[in-house]
Amino acid sequence: MGKLIMDNGIKVDFEDRLLAHLQHVITAKLRRNEAFLFTWKEDLSVGGGRTSVWIHPNANLVYKFHGGRTPTLNPAWLHALAYTAAGPHGLYVVPEPDAHAVDRTMRQQPAMKFAIVEEQYAEAR
Repeated sequence: MGKLIMDNGIKVDFEDRLLAHLQHVITAKLRRNEAFLFTWKEDLSVGGGRTSVWIHPNANLVYKFHGGRTPTLNPAWLHALAYTAAGPHGLYVVPEPDAHAVDRTMRQQPAMKFAIVEEQYAEAR
């Protein structure tokens, strides 16, 4: 279980695999000088609910991973997370898709690329 630590004192636990994907997406947005909202559902052990933070290029973020190995990144999950981050609700965690199934569908119908992600993950918000 890794931690995302923000300069405002917020510390949130994410599984290392998810945290690696979030790190990639967040870093890409910040490299483009894009600010965005990041929302996640809290665990019931801390009262449930959800938390939203505004992340901007001057934010200090620390990604603390529990494990020593870097997880293999799933391009379909990166795409799904980046898609949410570009939308009006900002970045939020969506379930990891099957990389091969999404890739096959997108190759067959490239125009469906964004519609697939929107349809499959709308309920995650």
